[in-house]
Amino acid sequence: MSLIKKNYKFNYFEPLIIIAFWALLFASPLLFGRFEDQIEWQKVQTVWLNFLPLLVLFFINRFALLPRLFFKGKRVGYFLSTISIIVLFAVNIHFFNDIPIQKRPRPEGIENSGFLNPTPENADRIPPPPMRRSESAPQPIPPSINFLILAVLLVGFDTGLQISMRWSSLEKEKFKLEKESVENQLAILKNQVSPHFFMNTLNNIHALVDIDSEQAKTSIIKLSNLMRHLLYDSEGSKTPIKKEISFIESYIELMKLRFSEKVKITVDIPTVIPEKLIPPLLFTSLLENAFKHGISYNSVSFIDVKMSFSEEQLTFIIKNSNPNFNKTSTTKGIGIENTKKRLDLIYGENYTLKVDHNKEFYLINLNVPL
Repeated sequence: MSLIKKNYKFNYFEPLIIIAFWALLFASPLLFGRFEDQIEWQKVQTVWLNFLPLLVLFFINRFALLPRLFFKGKRVGYFLSTISIIVLFAVNIHFFNDIPIQKRPRPEGIENSGFLNPTPENADRIPPPPMRRSESAPQPIPPSINFLILAVLLVGFDTGLQISMRWSSLEKEKFKLEKESVENQLAILKNQVSPHFFMNTLNNIHALVDIDSEQAKTSIIKLSNLMRHLLYDSEGSKTPIKKEISFIESYIELMKLRFSEKVKITVDIPTVIPEKLIPPLLFTSLLENAFKHGISYNSVSFIDVKMSFSEEQLTFIIKNSNPNFNKTSTTKGIGIENTKKRLDLIYGENYTLKVDHNKEFYLINLNVPL
C-alpha cells in the first residue's frame, strides 16, 4: 500500500468527477423541484442547508479518515470512526429537525361565523368537512434517516473513487517497470545475441582463412554488419525493415558456417521491402530459439524462415525441426514469454502470435501492424 500512496497522483479526471457530483447534487432541487409559477428560493436554500452536513462529511472522509487510517492499514479504526461520525451527524439532525409542531390557535370569531353552529339560513353555505388523511398514507422519510442513507452512499462513492484512482496509478507504475525491464532485456540482448554465437562464428572464420579465404572475408563483413546493427542501428525504438532483414540474413548466413549439409535452412523474404519502421531485434529471440532447439547433430534437421508484407501488416513465420519434443525446454519457454511481453508493451492487442508444435516441428507465426 505504501507503493500505491507514493505513486498516487490527483490527476485531472478525479476532480472533474467530484465537481460534477456536487454540482448535480446542489442543482437537484432546481432540476427536480415542483414549482408552480416561480422558483421558491426559501425551499431551495433549506435543501442546500441539509446538504451541508454531507459536504462536511465528504471533506472529513477524504482528507482525514482515508489518508490517516484507511490507506495506512488501519481499516477497523477507519470504519469505526466513519460510523461514529455519521451517527453523530444523524443524531444532531434528528434533534434539530424533528421538533413537534404545536397546535395552531383557532381563528377568532369562527364560532360565530355559522360554520360550527349552522342554522337553516346558512346551512347551504356550510363547506364540506375536510377529508381525513388516510392512516395508511406514506409518510415522508425523516431527515435523519435520509441523511444516514445519503451519507453511506457518499462515503462509499468517495472511498471507491480513491481506491480506483490509486489502483490505476499503481497499474501505470507497474506498466512502467515492466517496460523498463523489457528495455533492459533488449539492451542485454543487443550486447549478447549469444556470446557462444560470436565465439563459434570467429572459430569458423578462423578455420576458413586457410580453406576458403574469400568466404572468410565475406563472413567477416557479415559479422561486422551484424555488430553494427546491434550497436548502432537498434539504439532507437524503431528501425527500418530493410536493416532488420539485413541483420536476419547475416545472422542466418553466419549460422550456416556451423552446420553440415544435414541441416537444411531456407529463407523466403520478398525482394520488395516496404519503407516502414519496426521495433529493432523483434525476431532475434525467435531465430535464436530455432537454431538452439531445432538442430540435431544426429538426424536431419531443418529451419524455414518466411516473411511477407501487406499494406498494413508484417507476417513472420519460422518453422524448425523439434528433436527435443519429449524433453522439457525451459529456455524456449522463457524466450517466447519474453517476446510476448515485449509485443504486449509495444502493440497491446494489435498483434497475433501463434505457436504450434508436435514431435516433427515447432512453428511460430507472428503478425504485427506496420
